[in-house]
Amino acid sequence: MNAPDAAFYFDLASPLAYLAAEQVLHVLGPVEWQPVLARELPGKGEVKREIEGRREIEEKSREEALRTDIARRARELGLAPLSWPSQFPFDSAMAMRAATYAKSIGRTVPFAQAAFRQAFAGGRSLAEPDNVLIAAAACEMHPAAVLKGVELASVREQLAAATASATQAGVSDVPAVRVGERVFLGERSLAEAASHMSEATRASALSAATTAAAAPSLIPPGAR
Repeated sequence: MNAPDAAFYFDLASPLAYLAAEQVLHVLGPVEWQPVLARELPGKGEVKREIEGRREIEEKSREEALRTDIARRARELGLAPLSWPSQFPFDSAMAMRAATYAKSIGRTVPFAQAAFRQAFAGGRSLAEPDNVLIAAAACEMHPAAVLKGVELASVREQLAAATASATQAGVSDVPAVRVGERVFLGERSLAEAASHMSEATRASALSAATTAAAAPSLIPPGAR
């Protein structure tokens, strides 16, 4: 059976994408992992903040509630206790260029997993280049090559193009999974995406079997 075209979209600054990344291989199998800049997506990838007044207090309370919910979800999934970087939200631009470089050399998944764990299991901001390089070293990416790779114009262009393509596909925020032309948003949508993948695979197999059965036989009648 041919599995449908599918991709997992992530930004290393997203704790929800971290939770999803810890499940993707088990729930969805070997789909494409696509780095994108969440701040360039329609959903912006971050909580909008007000500078003053009660709205600022409400936003802080909302963020605290969100952190509590994410930590609880991490426990439900049996992950290591969630540890927030002291600098959060952090700027993931350099880390996402590193993820894009990792994709170009076939290291997307191990690098993303190592970087996510640095950030949300180790509590280390990926705005700090050293923390990105530690994640890279964990999956045998040489620090010098990574530092050179993140400055390449081609890597910047690939990340920008991937983010624009994700937007066109209907990805408004991360984490997201695209199966064919359908997009599933949020960490809790992985099971639904997996179910849709299974249905699409079965439909494809049935269509192929029907086409094969309807095709005229090339074996001469007398040779049967």
